[in-house]
Amino acid sequence: MLGRQVPDVVLKTRVRDESVGGENPFRWQDVRTGDLFRGRRVVVFSLPGAFTPTCSTEQCPAFERFYDEFKAAGVDEVYCISVNDAFVMYQWGKHLGISKVKLLPDGSGDFTRRMGMLIKKDHLGFGDRSWRYAMVVDDGKITAWFEEPGINDVGSDADPYGETKPEPVLEWVNSHPKG
Repeated sequence: MLGRQVPDVVLKTRVRDESVGGENPFRWQDVRTGDLFRGRRVVVFSLPGAFTPTCSTEQCPAFERFYDEFKAAGVDEVYCISVNDAFVMYQWGKHLGISKVKLLPDGSGDFTRRMGMLIKKDHLGFGDRSWRYAMVVDDGKITAWFEEPGINDVGSDADPYGETKPEPVLEWVNSHPKG
């Protein structure tokens, strides 16, 4: 993974637009991942799904708590990507009170598939989801990689969470200044 360019795919997002009017003033906006990563240092973490236990009680809130430390260490942005649609990601962020970490919907799984992290969670009724990983991306190129052990499609209920906590990612960022 190290040194590899991140995939440049289109994510279908929803953005608030008061000109839309009504009770749901949002419009669709395509976002290219290449544009999100170009010319910047970003931290990306991916997880199996919005509203799932570890993702909701541990991983996403932890990155939110460490957001300011990542920024102070020279990270331009922190993104959470999940194989969920824009509506689910929006409601999940609202439910968790996430205001700093940017939630990216990979509804079709294109980004996750091209990362090689798309797994099957059919045994839980989830369908295709992401294995848990995190990375530091400098100008579109992966410079640090963190992955939970045991990636599989075989229906294991194991959901490891240790390698992709914000602490080891922040430690790497602090020991490798942006340059």
